[in-house]
Formats: sequence, structure tokens, C-alpha cells
Amino acid sequence: MPFPLRGIDTDNGGEFMNDLLLQFSKDSGIEFTRSRPYKKNDQAWVEQKNGSVVRRMVGYGRLEGLAASEALARLYDSSRLFVNFFQPSFKLRSKQRVGAPVRKNYYTPETPCSRLLASEYVAEGAKDNLRAMLATLDPLRLLDEIRTMQRHIAGFTEGRAVHVPPFRDLDLDRFMTGLASAWKDGEVRATHKKRPSQVRYWRTRKDPVADIWPQVIVVLESEPGRTAKELLERFPVDGSEDSRNGRLRTLQRRVKDWRSQAARRLVFPAATN
Repeated sequence: MPFPLRGIDTDNGGEFMNDLLLQFSKDSGIEFTRSRPYKKNDQAWVEQKNGSVVRRMVGYGRLEGLAASEALARLYDSSRLFVNFFQPSFKLRSKQRVGAPVRKNYYTPETPCSRLLASEYVAEGAKDNLRAMLATLDPLRLLDEIRTMQRHIAGFTEGRAVHVPPFRDLDLDRFMTGLASAWKDGEVRATHKKRPSQVRYWRTRKDPVADIWPQVIVVLESEPGRTAKELLERFPVDGSEDSRNGRLRTLQRRVKDWRSQAARRLVFPAATN
């Protein structure tokens, strides 16, 4: 790390609260503290990065096995370099409440690396190491590796992928072409693409207007200008106020569909025969 650790503050999970980490902190002269139980805002900055970086990169799928762990390690290895060296972020300068709204003032967006290089608390030797590392990094290569690992992580969560691909050389022309057309496919991150939902063909509740719909059709054919509310008043049904409101909404949808089909029959008579 480019700066020495002065302290570690964790939550109360067993992955942190254990003898191994406590002994490491003592041997390294690091102060080890923990947050209050069930007070997630004690770790607000960490939780923010978990959402803005980790979950955006990895998604929420369940990963198991050595192959998935290797893919996750390669994703973290590339994403930490990309985020720390090439991804600018905002930093809050001040905030002021003016009546109800809160006005926030931010510094100019910078990468974590540029903030360290501008800090007077980081040694010059560490800054030289950061500059040397930055000179060897290619953001397009890192981004290509990130997206490749995200596709394989998505495959692991869906049970398709069984191995991690080997490292490969980046085809810059192919990658740039993919960037130009990626927006057409929607979400770029494969770990965040939604699975196609199943078409539902069954009803979850009884049709509330099934008993009066045949009579409603007769009225609509002779008086197509009638509204759903007028039709419901002509054919009253018993029930509570909520059930009547539910019947009205259902009847409104039914009438709208009926009018759409009637208009289609008038405009395209051959297609409906």
C-alpha cells in the first residue's frame, strides 16, 4: 500500500473478529476496533464502496467452487487497478442546509491515485512507485479483462461456465468496435443483465367482471361511447368499496382492449377475418 495503516475498523462478522486478524494487528502495531452491532452507518464509507464498486462489478449471484473463486480473483485484480488509477470519483467538500433542501459542494472529480499524488502525507518514494505503476497500465486492457471475467461470473451463477479462460492478448480494433455498439445491447455488465421473464398465462385471482362482461359487450356495440364507470353503474355489483374499485380498473382495461380491437377491425378488415 502507498501509505502505512494506522488502524482497522470492522463490523462484527466472524471473517474479521477472529484471533488471526487480532494477532496480525498486534504484531503490526495497528489499532483494531469494531463498529457497534446492528449499526450499519458506522461503516458508511465501506458500505458505499461495496455498492458502487463491488456489487456493480460482481452482481448479486451466488458463486461457489475454485473456478468461480479464480474468476472473482482476476476480476478484483483488474478492477482495483482500473478504479484506483482510471476512474474519477466525487469527494464532498461541504454541505449546507438552506431551509428544507441541502446544498452540497464537491471537489473536482479525481482518481484515488491522483489524490494520493497530491497529498502531502504520502512519501515521495510511494508517489514514485505509483507513477511507475500508472505508466505500465492500459485502461482498455483492464476494461476488457473486467468484462471478460464478468461474462464468466454470470455464466457461473447460471450454471453454464465450468472453467476460467486463459489470459489473451487484446485486439484493440475489435474492442473499440464493441464499445461503439455496446449501448444497443442495454446493460454492458453481464452480471447485471436480467433473465427473460416467463410469460404468465394464468390468473392470480378470480375475474371480477366475468359475470357482467357479456352484457357490457352488447351495450358497447350499440353505444361505444360509454365509459367504464357508466357501464359499472348500469350493471351494479355487490361488495366493498375496494372490490368495486378493483372491478372498475379491470373494466377500464377490458373496455380499452375492446375499443382497440374494434378500431383494428375497422381499419384492417382483411387482417381480422
